[in-house]
Amino acid sequence: MKNTPFTNKHVALGAKMAEFAGYNMPISYTGINDEHAAVRKNAGVFDVSHMGEFILKGENALDLIQRVTSNDASKLTNGKAQYSCLPNDKAGIVDDLLVYCIEENKVYMLVVNASNIEKDWNWISKHNSKGAEMHNISDKTCLLAIQGPNATKILQPLTEIDILNLKYYTFVKGKFAEVDNVVISATGYTGAGGVEIYFEDKNDAADKIWDAIFKIGGPQGLKPIGLGARDTLRLEMGFCLYGNDIDDETSPLEAGLGWITKFTKDFTAKNILEKQKADGLKSKLVGFEMIDKGIPRHNYEIKDAAGNKIGYVTSGTQSPSLQKAIGMGYVTVENAAIDSEIFIAVRDKSLKAKVVKLPFS
Repeated sequence: MKNTPFTNKHVALGAKMAEFAGYNMPISYTGINDEHAAVRKNAGVFDVSHMGEFILKGENALDLIQRVTSNDASKLTNGKAQYSCLPNDKAGIVDDLLVYCIEENKVYMLVVNASNIEKDWNWISKHNSKGAEMHNISDKTCLLAIQGPNATKILQPLTEIDILNLKYYTFVKGKFAEVDNVVISATGYTGAGGVEIYFEDKNDAADKIWDAIFKIGGPQGLKPIGLGARDTLRLEMGFCLYGNDIDDETSPLEAGLGWITKFTKDFTAKNILEKQKADGLKSKLVGFEMIDKGIPRHNYEIKDAAGNKIGYVTSGTQSPSLQKAIGMGYVTVENAAIDSEIFIAVRDKSLKAKVVKLPFS
């Protein structure tokens, strides 16, 4: 297992550690419900240094990004980021990612999922027919997500940059906690607000930044948060998790990601996705809440009232904020309307649930 520059910190704090995407990662510290509440109500710090970062440079960098991603990166100006995905040849999803515009038409950073770093690198390289300059900086990049309604207020004294007014999906670069060249980005996968900070793992930067954040944030209730709460937080928002809700077999349109699928440009499998859109989808990713008692889990079958299989669960949990069992899953379009009654097969029982609007409320 690989370690992040913060692994010793997690162990010292008594985190429950486990393998995730080849890394030794903290799953929880004080318990998922407690950590979840800290992020929703105040602020928490996630070590997400296992994520992958690629730099694409040169006059052909944007052209390459345009051809391999579904969203329109030509709309990005300096300091802006966008959510996107890499479609495969069959219109499935190689990965979902963030695209950062560092210098318009010249320098971009792609942030990809930890489990897909090698796969994504090979996929993008395969399409790099015009020789864009590519650098995989994953191993030397630290990434902390400080999320929650009070996150920027707590962090503001650590930088002269105005991060209180940083607009969603924009970023700045500068000094943070006495460390130079830190990228501070108003992104994150919790729906609770806050920032993500990227910096190079050199000259004890990881220790300096972690210690400074907790020195100022600890007295204000800032807590370290594990991957367990990260999952419950993103699920409440209806955000897709790669490997659960989206994968090589699911199309962005089926996954409700039509908003990041721009047909105004050419990209991989555009023609297949256009046909899907024109012909109408057969299945759709929906959110649902349990009516009968029980927790839906990944890959449980979803049935209709007559007991016919109509889909499968992709993610499910007992929502800490809402105090009810929720899930997401693919169902046939006929059963995807809001308030549709569906049944989750839990062992030998069919438990009643209903389709609800995302994000969950």
